[in-house]
Amino acid sequence: MRLALRLGRRGLGRTSPNPAVGAVVVRNGRIVGRGFHRKAGGPHAEIEALQDAGARARGATLYVTLEPCNHHGRTPPCTDAVLRAGVRKVVAGARDPNRRVTGKGLETLRRRGVAVEVGVEEDACNELLAPFRKVVETGLPLVTLKLAASLDGRIATRTRESRWITGPGARRLVHRMRNEMDAVMVGAQTILDDDPLLTCRWPGGRDPLRVVVDGRLRIPLDARVLTNQAAPGTLVATVVRKHRIVESLRRQGATTLILPGKSGLLSLRRLLRALVKRGVSSVLIEGGATLAAHAIRERIVDRLVLFYGPKLIGADGRPMLEAIGVKALAAAPSMDDVRIARVGPDVVVYARLGGMG
Repeated sequence: MRLALRLGRRGLGRTSPNPAVGAVVVRNGRIVGRGFHRKAGGPHAEIEALQDAGARARGATLYVTLEPCNHHGRTPPCTDAVLRAGVRKVVAGARDPNRRVTGKGLETLRRRGVAVEVGVEEDACNELLAPFRKVVETGLPLVTLKLAASLDGRIATRTRESRWITGPGARRLVHRMRNEMDAVMVGAQTILDDDPLLTCRWPGGRDPLRVVVDGRLRIPLDARVLTNQAAPGTLVATVVRKHRIVESLRRQGATTLILPGKSGLLSLRRLLRALVKRGVSSVLIEGGATLAAHAIRERIVDRLVLFYGPKLIGADGRPMLEAIGVKALAAAPSMDDVRIARVGPDVVVYARLGGMG
């Protein structure tokens, strides 16, 4: 199952709106087939693994991170393929979180004489399923907020210089995160200050959808995310309906998403729901301080990844978060499952974000 998990992770950022899934076929103690779901509309992990195994799948055990589907979607039910292959036993890491189908695939296999075991490496399998589960249960994508700051919590100097607070190892890890996300989101001020490309430079990686939250349409048309090559993968979300820049953005190939709102303020929750309709299941918010605070105030952040570089910038630097309206400690957002790691000279804090009291 751990091998199936490693295979399944290779599909992160590529399978939405489907989940990332891995599968392994074992016969007589030997691995005879491997597979993972590569993209929506393509073969599911079980199908890839069974095809890899061929005739050796008969009488074998199939390990799969998610129970095989038993319904028609873009592809036929995986349970049919499992039965045709003559698999003796199916070991599933997790049940399908969709209440309309959960357990049905496993029950179909049981009725047809296939032995079934559920819950092996269940926590890890559910972690792999987290973006899919979040969409199924809430209609919103899984949101990770990433910030890089000095040890005293500053993301830039008073002159807005921010390159580089953290080291090369931390930056490589960010590119790996981009590779596994459907979309990366920044605010307009980040574009104005840093003019980032927001591409993925992880070996073998691919670029996520670039989402720029720009309520007042301040983005310059010569921004690097709007170059001829980058623009088709860029979405600019705004509340401005009539503006010459809207047409200019469209002519450059970027997508403009106009949402309800006024005074340049848009609802991030409404934006996330619109992204789900475009097949987005996971979003990495990379800043800056205004967007990060807005996301926390709207309670849309599920996870935090905080990078701290061994530097001190001082009170005249830019804070990692703007005001979130906390008046008492009891009302401050709480963090659970906090883990701390080192990446070269930098410290990384991983956590799940709780609600605000």
